[in-house]
Amino acid sequence: MDAGYEAATTARKRLHVITWGCQMNVYDSGRMADVLAPLGYAPVSEPDGADMVILNTCHIRDKAAEKVFSELGRLRRMKEEGGGKMILAVAGCVAQAEGAEILARAPYVDIVLGPQTYHRLPEMVARAARAGGAVIETDFPAEDKFDFLPDAAAPQGITAFLTIQEGCDKFCSFCVVPYTRGAEQSRSAATVLAEAKRLVAQGAREISLLGQNVNAWHGTEGWGLGRLLRAMAEIPGLKRIRYTTSHPRDMDDDLIAAHRDLPTLMPFLHLPVQSGSDRILAAMNRKHTADHFRDIARRLREARPDIALSSDFIVGHPGETEADFEATMQLVRDVTFPMAYSFKYSPRPGTPAAGAPMQVPEAEKDRRLQTLQALLREQQAAFNASRVGMTFPVLFTGPGRHPGQIAGRSPWLQPVHAMGPTDLIGTEQIVKIAAAHPNSLGGELVDHPSQERRSA
Repeated sequence: MDAGYEAATTARKRLHVITWGCQMNVYDSGRMADVLAPLGYAPVSEPDGADMVILNTCHIRDKAAEKVFSELGRLRRMKEEGGGKMILAVAGCVAQAEGAEILARAPYVDIVLGPQTYHRLPEMVARAARAGGAVIETDFPAEDKFDFLPDAAAPQGITAFLTIQEGCDKFCSFCVVPYTRGAEQSRSAATVLAEAKRLVAQGAREISLLGQNVNAWHGTEGWGLGRLLRAMAEIPGLKRIRYTTSHPRDMDDDLIAAHRDLPTLMPFLHLPVQSGSDRILAAMNRKHTADHFRDIARRLREARPDIALSSDFIVGHPGETEADFEATMQLVRDVTFPMAYSFKYSPRPGTPAAGAPMQVPEAEKDRRLQTLQALLREQQAAFNASRVGMTFPVLFTGPGRHPGQIAGRSPWLQPVHAMGPTDLIGTEQIVKIAAAHPNSLGGELVDHPSQERRSA
């Protein structure tokens, strides 16, 4: 690293990070704060008066770049009102894809960096201050950024994210990730387990393993994700493990067996399918069929009967006919999804589908999306209703919205609230579900002393 940044003052400076997009971006934002901590930067909740503001961007959804430029316009005024002293940085996937355009349209931006280079942020800050001009770092570096990151400066909390894999080699027709995050790259099992143990020592009781294609993870030790999950399950104090986001092509036998064998591996899996039409799946370059996905769902449910599946769906991919859309609807009926994310196809610059013929009209995409979402909402409501009367452990993570209430998550990732003392936050407690709401469950603590005192 450039030694110039070492001379920077360690006086407290205010850092505000605005994060868009996936949980990996949330994780990355925290690690950027860790990297800047030795320079004296401490996180603040508002950009007003901040010494540095970072926009950590996402390029997945429609008009992502325009949202960035809109926010930059607001921050420009703050920077000018502060005499131009605010360091303004744009990070993440929009920065990676459109770095030159950002500097052309927003020359007041000081730093542009891609998601693989944030370990170099201290150098960039020093270079920006020394040169008095913009610094851009969007090349994919030869070194692995994780080898240069410090330990997390602050605990994440009761639930924590841990990135174990980045990038994607699948090259789906609609997706920019291979271009913005690069090729698939896995961290070693040793470094993942060491970070997991640190998170638990800091108070984490649930860890979600993250990756653009997390079940493609393969440690340098020759491990697959199933073996890593088994090793994590042995960490004392770790109550729950999750992982996201997966690809159907990488759901191997050992990973499915881990769902059978590990009580700490939660019975909830986000497994994007995108379409139920084999013709559209081929056009998307998914390299799996709808029946392949159905078979995975069947095998998972045989291994873990209480497992709930979540998925992603795109409607209106170029060339999608009404018959193709109906095939997606049939897949949803066949598999059932207590949770799902559905979107209209939107062209991402540089992806194969963006220039494909037979683009679906927006009005038709709107109609199909509304039809699909109505079915998905019906399935979510039915699943939530099926929890009423059930008794299961809830990991409480914080206070609820109402006085005397605490809130947490079910094994299936649903928000759950119950009346209870705050000293239960951070613990797993048995709860009997009394009510189902559209997006949450309400319950009562079972066999807890505070519950007995209230009923006495």
